[in-house]
Amino acid sequence: MFRSNNVVARLFQRQICTPPPGTIVHCARRFYENLVPSHTIYDIECPDHLFRKFTEDGQYLVCFSRNHQELIVYRPSWLSFSCKDEDCDIHDLPPQAKKFDSFFTQLYCVSLASSNELICKDFFLYMESNQYGLFATSTTQIHDAPAVGGAIQGVPSIEKITFHLLRLEDGVVLDEKVFNDDFINLAHNMGVFMHDDLLAVVSLRYQTIHILQIRDSGNLVDVRAIGAFCSEDDELFLNSNVPTMGVQLTENNVENGLHQGLPNSSNYFLSGIKQRLLSFIFRGIWSEETNHALRAQNLKRMFYFHFQDYVDLIIWKVQFLDRHHLLIKFGSVDGAVSRTPDQHPPFFAVYNMETTEFVAFYQQNSADELYLLFEQEQLRSLKNKASSSSQFVKKMLSSLPINCQSLSPSPYFDQSLYRFDEKLISAADRHRQSTDHPIKFILRRQPHALRFKIKPGPEGGNADSRAKKISSFLFHPFLPLALSIQHTMFLQPSAVNIHFRR
Repeated sequence: MFRSNNVVARLFQRQICTPPPGTIVHCARRFYENLVPSHTIYDIECPDHLFRKFTEDGQYLVCFSRNHQELIVYRPSWLSFSCKDEDCDIHDLPPQAKKFDSFFTQLYCVSLASSNELICKDFFLYMESNQYGLFATSTTQIHDAPAVGGAIQGVPSIEKITFHLLRLEDGVVLDEKVFNDDFINLAHNMGVFMHDDLLAVVSLRYQTIHILQIRDSGNLVDVRAIGAFCSEDDELFLNSNVPTMGVQLTENNVENGLHQGLPNSSNYFLSGIKQRLLSFIFRGIWSEETNHALRAQNLKRMFYFHFQDYVDLIIWKVQFLDRHHLLIKFGSVDGAVSRTPDQHPPFFAVYNMETTEFVAFYQQNSADELYLLFEQEQLRSLKNKASSSSQFVKKMLSSLPINCQSLSPSPYFDQSLYRFDEKLISAADRHRQSTDHPIKFILRRQPHALRFKIKPGPEGGNADSRAKKISSFLFHPFLPLALSIQHTMFLQPSAVNIHFRR
């Protein structure tokens, strides 16, 4: 249905019409068909920072220094200038409009990393309720680290990983959490998931899910560690019974005190979470048949034949479903550390932390039930464009568990409002291949008009077409304001454009 491009008409329509129940947010977002970043200032004068993202409440712009040592935080403002004429739109913007400081005010600059650590520029989580920010610093990665103390063979090691909890209002470091000789995938928040005040940190090297709580006081508190043991008294029970069997379980001798080492290959026990998983798979196959002969055949074909494959599975990623349930992605060791994990089909499981039991288990290639739980309106519209339903389901499930806070909440990425080339730009927190042509945002509704364009790089295009260029885009969560940053190789300064509603 055709909708007016006049903001006043839309406001009047909102006053006299009540949206259907459950559609208030969606109806409010339709105003962004009218309010768009229609003006661009190319190559603004700005500090040479690594621009990370806007916080989800739009209060802060998080940046890092080029040497990966300092955190710089800005407050978004708005360009303001005076004009004597009635129609100011016919005049050029004043010279100060080309300055970054005209749109953003620096709040502070704090040093996070020590001399041998660097800030992980792809990691940042924001706790909106308290305006806390979680950052990470780490030492260099050791690829051929020996698997000692219960570590998984083939998983790299990082000597020191530090999580810093900051109050973004003033940059005060409230607490820190250190992991030694471990490997946590920090790229794009893959190894850490936040839900309300809870954090799930996945130790790939020691196959432990560390559950932490962020207190209102700004403290990071250990809640539980899921891996070698599932319940709080598992270790006490085993240590009081295992010696009679000639097996000694010991904690991993690691300074942070959290790594509870997996049993060595010479021990009789698998980890607690692996035991729970195997039991759930076995009972699921057992209950499918009541006939004893058919049950035995199914167990032989579906469980015992794949038993070693199940044993070799390791935890890849974790996502909170609620405060009690985790969606866990299992796969091979190679798939966890390689850049092409699609070669290793993963499995998904839902785990209840309170009962320490698995409640569901799926294989990616045949997880239609899991996909139906995951499918939303936006996915349905994407599915209609896909050539193969099975391939589409596989592609969508490959993104599970979702990287925490990795999608921009900007309404301009709402595919019920706008159509755009997803190869060039999307809500995902990823760099894209740069182009000299503007990226068009076209209305989904009639009259399917072009509403605005986003063009990274210089206004007249790049002089050197041979140089490889990539672009990143930072959209404010609710203002018609965006930054496009074009990066070139050889550590040259980035070209930053600002797009806003004039």
